[in-house]
Amino acid sequence: MTTGPRFQRRVEDFICGACGRSVVGSGFTNHCSACLWSRHVDNAPGDRDAECGGLMRPVAARYERGRYVVLHECQRCGVHKPNRAAAADNSELLIKLTAVPFRG
Repeated sequence: MTTGPRFQRRVEDFICGACGRSVVGSGFTNHCSACLWSRHVDNAPGDRDAECGGLMRPVAARYERGRYVVLHECQRCGVHKPNRAAAADNSELLIKLTAVPFRG
């Protein structure tokens, strides 16, 4: 039996490509906590193997098992990826995104 790629934790700080904020990474950080935008850099979580590099817009969110999950859509290639929200994420924006159907 073959298992999929394992998560690779990377502690990286970055400047948000959407709002310009400085984001301090924790090794699990994959989006800006202020605007929730991300960048398409991974094929599997943490691998940094995606060649696309496009900005990923938060398009929907759902609340499951005690936490939010954000659905991102790449503005360059159109791929959709779900990502767990962090405690510091913009809760008002997360709540607004739950009104959008989550198809991911």
